[in-house]
Amino acid sequence: MPRPAELSSLATALDELTHRITGYADAADAEKDEETARELFAIERALNAANRRLTRLATNLSRR
Repeated sequence: MPRPAELSSLATALDELTHRITGYADAADAEKDEETARELFAIERALNAANRRLTRLATNLSRR
């Protein structure tokens, strides 16, 4: 079973990846590349949701 600290570290890495995706999405939006921006923003939302779940799991495991 993963330890809370390991999950927290993964959440941090996921957060950094999400920020990179957001930067690409913003750039695509500024360049009026709507299809790319739309897909990247959808990926951003999915990564944010995954990060919340991962953080919640790490918190719950640390309370056990």
